[in-house]
Amino acid sequence: MKKMWGGRFKSELAEEAKAFSYSLATDFELFEADIQLNEAWVKVLAQAKILKSAEKTKLLKGLASVKKRFMKYYEIDKTPKEFLDLCYEHEDVHSLIQVELEKSAGAVAKKLRTGRSRNDQVTTALRLYLKKVIPELIKSVTHFQKVLVQFAQKNQKVTIPGYTHLQRAQVVSMSHAILAYVEMLERDKERFQDALKRIDVLPLGSGALGGATYSLSRDNLKKLLGFSKVSDNSIDATADRDYVIEVLSGVSQMYIHLSRLSEDMILWNSTEFDFITLDDAYATGSSLMPQKKNPDLFELTRGRSGKAVGHLVSALMNQKGLPLCYNRDLQEDKEDLFPALHLAFATLEVLQGAIKTTQVNHLNCQICSEDSFLYATDLLDYLVGKGLSFSDAHRISGEIVQYAISEGFELDQLSLDVYQKLCSKVDKSVYKIYNPTVSITKKKTHGSTSPSSVKKQLVKWKNKLK
Repeated sequence: MKKMWGGRFKSELAEEAKAFSYSLATDFELFEADIQLNEAWVKVLAQAKILKSAEKTKLLKGLASVKKRFMKYYEIDKTPKEFLDLCYEHEDVHSLIQVELEKSAGAVAKKLRTGRSRNDQVTTALRLYLKKVIPELIKSVTHFQKVLVQFAQKNQKVTIPGYTHLQRAQVVSMSHAILAYVEMLERDKERFQDALKRIDVLPLGSGALGGATYSLSRDNLKKLLGFSKVSDNSIDATADRDYVIEVLSGVSQMYIHLSRLSEDMILWNSTEFDFITLDDAYATGSSLMPQKKNPDLFELTRGRSGKAVGHLVSALMNQKGLPLCYNRDLQEDKEDLFPALHLAFATLEVLQGAIKTTQVNHLNCQICSEDSFLYATDLLDYLVGKGLSFSDAHRISGEIVQYAISEGFELDQLSLDVYQKLCSKVDKSVYKIYNPTVSITKKKTHGSTSPSSVKKQLVKWKNKLK
C-alpha cells in the first residue's frame, strides 16, 4: 500500500517494522472523529480558495462514502479477518481514510492534505473523541450514583458498625456509608468535567510543528468542529498530551473509589460480617467447594484498579523526557487511553447490576449494631454531659472499657454499682446510650450519620442527579 510519506524512501518498510509500528488496530476508534475533522478541513480549504466548489462537493461526498463503508468495523467481532487485513495494509486510521478517499473521490483527494500534518490531525481527532466520550462517561457515573442513592434510600433504618483501622468504631447508618461513595464519585465527575475545559482546544492548523503557510481560518475550524478555543502555540499543540494524562488520572481516581467500594462489599458479604447477600446473578461458585458463593465481580473490580493506574503510569512515562516537538512515542497514548475508558464503562455497568440486586441482612446488621463497645464514645460524651472535662471523661470511659473486657462483660451488662465505683457521676440513665438509634440520632453536625442528616443528603442527591 502506498504510504503518505513514501517519496523520500527507496524501499518498503520491513514486515517486522510494519507489525511493530502500525496502529490501525488501536486508533481505528478515532475513525468517526477523523472523518469529522476531514469534513471541516475540506470546508476551510474551500473558503481559502484552495479547493473549487465542485472539488469540495466531491470530497465531502467521498468522505461520506468512506464513512458509510467503514463504520461497520466498530463491530469488529463480526468481521475479524477483514479488519485484520486492513490493519496489516494501513499504517493508521488517517492513512486508511486518505487512501480510501482517493479511491472514492479520485485525484482531488490528494489536495485534502494541504497545509496539514498527521501531527495536528491525530491530536485533534483525539480531542474530538474525548469531547464525545467524556460526557458519556460522566452520564455513566451518574447512573451508578443513582443506584447507590436508591440503595441508601431503601436502607435508611439499617445501622451497622462503622470501622476505623478495620476495627469496630461507632455505629453508623448503612445509608450514610453508601452515600460516602456517592460523594467520591461526584468529585470524579467534577475532575472529568474540568478536564473537558482543557480538551476543548483546537490544535488543527498547527501543521507538523510550525503552523501552515496557507491562509486558513482556524476560527472557522473551531466553529465547524465545536471547539471553544484555538491553541496559541503550534509546537505545544502537537507535542503535548497532558489532556490524555488528565483523563487517565480521573479514570484512575474513580477506579480507586470503585475498588474501595468493592472491598467494603466483599467484607460486608463475608460470613464474618454478613451484612449483605449478593444475588446469584452477580456471584460465582467454587470448582471444589460446593458451599461457596464468591463476590468475584467486586474482586475483579478491586484487582483491575491496578490496570487503570497502570495505564496512567504508562502514559506519564511515555511523555517523560520527550523533546519538542512531535515524537512517535505519542502514538502509544491511545494504547493506554482507550482500554482505560473501556474498562471504566464496563465496570460501572456491572457494578450497577450488582448493587441493585444486593439484599441487606437486616437482623444481623441489628445484632452487630448492638455491640456495646461501639458506644464507648457515647459513654465519653455522656460523662462530659455530667460535667467532666473531655480529658477526664476519656480516661474514665477507657477505664470502664478495660474493666468490662477484663471481667468478660459487655458495657451495658455492668451493674450500676460498678459504674458508680469507677465514676460517681454515673446514674441509671447511662444504660439508655446503648442503642443504635439513640446514638446516631444524637449526632448534630452537618453531614453526620443522624437520620435527619441522611435524609437531607438523600434529598440533595435525588435532586442533583435528576
